[in-house]
This record gives sequence, C-alpha cells and structure tokens, in this order.
Amino acid sequence: MKVKALSRSTADYTRETKSDIQRLPRNVDPALHPLERAREYKRALNAAKVERMLAKPFLASLTGHIDGIYSMAKNPWDLDQVITGSGDGELRMWSLESQETAWRAPEAHRGIVRGVCSIPGGETDRFLSAGADKLVKVWSRSEGALANDGTPEAVATYSGKHAFSAVDHHRSRPLFATGSSQVEVWDVDRSEPIANMTWGADTINSVRMNQTEVNVLASSGTDRSVVLYDLRTSSALAKVVLKLSTNAIAWNPMEAFMFAVANEDHNVYTFDMRRMDHAVNVLRDHVSAVMDVDYSPTGHELVSGSYDRTVRLWDVARGHSRDIYHSKRMQRVFCVRYTQDNAYVLSGSDDSNLRLWRARASERMGAKSNRQRATIEYADKLKDRFKHVPEVRRVLRQRNVPTAIKRASNTKHEMLASRKRKEENERKSAKPGTRPRIPERQKPILGTTSK
Repeated sequence: MKVKALSRSTADYTRETKSDIQRLPRNVDPALHPLERAREYKRALNAAKVERMLAKPFLASLTGHIDGIYSMAKNPWDLDQVITGSGDGELRMWSLESQETAWRAPEAHRGIVRGVCSIPGGETDRFLSAGADKLVKVWSRSEGALANDGTPEAVATYSGKHAFSAVDHHRSRPLFATGSSQVEVWDVDRSEPIANMTWGADTINSVRMNQTEVNVLASSGTDRSVVLYDLRTSSALAKVVLKLSTNAIAWNPMEAFMFAVANEDHNVYTFDMRRMDHAVNVLRDHVSAVMDVDYSPTGHELVSGSYDRTVRLWDVARGHSRDIYHSKRMQRVFCVRYTQDNAYVLSGSDDSNLRLWRARASERMGAKSNRQRATIEYADKLKDRFKHVPEVRRVLRQRNVPTAIKRASNTKHEMLASRKRKEENERKSAKPGTRPRIPERQKPILGTTSK
C-alpha cells in the first residue's frame, strides 16, 4: 500500500542568522503573477543603472619609471608578478598585491627596452629582455649577482647583429625567438641563433610563439605582413598581407588556431590560421592606431591599447567594445595585459605609469555570501534578458568619453559612411557584375600565400 504524506524540510524556512529575512513559501504559477514581467523589467532597468553608477574601473597607478613603458610581460605561474621595460633601458618587476616595485635594474639596456617575456615552467624566476642595443639578456631575481653599486647583473647575455624589436620564449623547450631584421630562433645554451627565418619584411615588429600549438610562431613586419612559421622545419607556413602594418600579435590560450592582431588602421582583427583569406572578426572602435592586444585567460575576451589614449575591452564574438577605460593623465598606451586570474587589466603608457584596472568595471572584489552571489547572478540574468529593450540598452551602452575621442569617432563614422556611399554609387553606374560587394572581413586583406 502506498501512502502519500506531506513533508517539509526545516532548511526551507529556517534563517541562517538572526539578521536574515524570514523565508516564505512562494507559488511560482504564472497565472497568479500577471505583473511578473513588468516587475522584472523594472528590476532589470534598476540593475543596469546601479551597474553604471558603481562602475569605477581604475584601481591604482604604479609609479617609478622615468620614461614611458613600452613593453610588458606577465608570469603565468605567478599572479602577483609583472615585468615592465621603459624607454630609458630600465627594467622593473612589480608586485600587484603591494603595488610597489619588487625588483629593478636601472641600466638593463642602453636605449629602449623593446620586449620582455617570462620563461615558462614555474621552476625558475628567470625572464628575458630585448633592447635596441642589440642585446638579449636573461635576468633572475634570486640567481642574479649584484654589481659594486648594488644593481643586479644579467645571468646571461646574447648579442645580435641588429637592434631587437621583440622577444618571446617557447612554452616547454629551452628556445626563444627574437625579431630584428629577421626572425631568429635561439637556444639558451648557444651564443648564436640556431635558425634564421624571413619572408619579405625588412624589420620585424612583433614575434609571438603559440603556447598551445607550440611548434607555431607568428611574426609581423613593416611590409604589412603577418607570417606563420613552423619551428620543426624552420620554414614559413602561411603569409597574409594587410593594408597597413601590424603592431602586435596575441594567440588565443584556449583555441590553438586563433590569434588577434593590432593594426595601424585603428582595428583589431582575429584570424584562424587554417583559413587566413578572411578575418574571423573585425573589432572597430578605436580612433587611432592599436599598439597592443592581449587575450583573457578564458579566451573569450580581448583587451587593446591604442595611440588614442584609451584601453578597450572586447568580446571576441562581437564587433564593438563592451567597455572603454581612460583617465585625464594617461597618455598613449603602448602595452596592455590581462592578469592570469581574469580579474584585472594592466596598461603601460608613455607617461611612465603602470595602471591597474578592473576587468569588470562595476564588480567588487572580496568574499561574497551565497545570498550576494545569488542577487548578482539574478541581476545579470535580468540585464541579459531585457538588454534589447531601448531603455535598458541605452543605460548599459552609455559611456563618458573624452571630447577629442568623441569628435574623432564622429569624424571616422562620417568618413566610413561617405566611403560606403561612394562604393555604392560606383556599383550602380558600373556594368552589372563588374563591381561585386566585398565583405568587411576581406577588405583589409590584400593577399594570402601558403607553402
């Protein structure tokens, strides 16, 4: 015989603390709540307003450099450590927790430090620096010796024939790559490069090794090309030529074949190395040359720094930035990085300051109770549900930008609209079929070559 009985758990109505509100049973039948959608819309609008009201992304400005910061590296095995190189040849290691300099080499290079990178593995605190003085140096906070004046000395030094513009280390092997007049691959145990690779460019702007598909290397040059190389055969794989030159390259840490390039035409392009005849996405909001780009650890977001004195954050699947960071004192941004915990963004500019920002402008750090997390998640769901409503969309998209950026953005918008009208008029007056429409993701590409 089956007996049906009503049961009630004490956890459903017992308060966790005396300050908690009383828990009441609620019938979720929509017929009993005809105004539920109107209430949720009002809650979504209030949540959007509170988000914008609490949006304070700037956290700290780390001072110490005398010249501008032109290179930056993060240590994947140490969340607290960031390395920067400045225009006067100084290297600094920063502690993000204390927001102070943890180590410095005041005369690491004679001239500008073009590139820095950490040596992966987590077994050592060594890192590399490349400068315009034709030297690549290996540094260590724990292993390096001190000179008579107390300044640290390099653990090892490699000399090249030309000024270096970039450096990056292999994920697992004792190899690193540099960019100068050509791409050079070095073994840490040898004083000469073990491989030289070039494909048309007179000067290499950036070099970046793939940390997932570890045998692939990407470089960009002054001939407006982005070239992929295979380290196993020391030969080129593919080449794409854009309308303007590329300043920086970043590989997606979660998708091995995807990478992003920061271009001089104010845009960031994402590519799939398997099909480089078109861009996967075009991110366009900057009004000046994009100097650096970096992926978040999740691979779903990008951060870019531009010559227009702004830092923008992007969703890789969308064409416009989700947020813009700027300050009155910040000058042209030359390097940006996501922290390894996906919670902060770092930017280095030529005003000699390293700035720390929140990755989510309105997010507050610290421990949260279960009720607080549930409230935040509920508000996020409401904003996502009603984001198409004009009032909510207007509040979520509202940003205060400098007057110069606003004017430049309006001018750029008018120029692009005029260019589209001109193309459409030429297409109407031309013979049918002679002027086909070119997709926006193919317009910046002049040609591709594969080997």
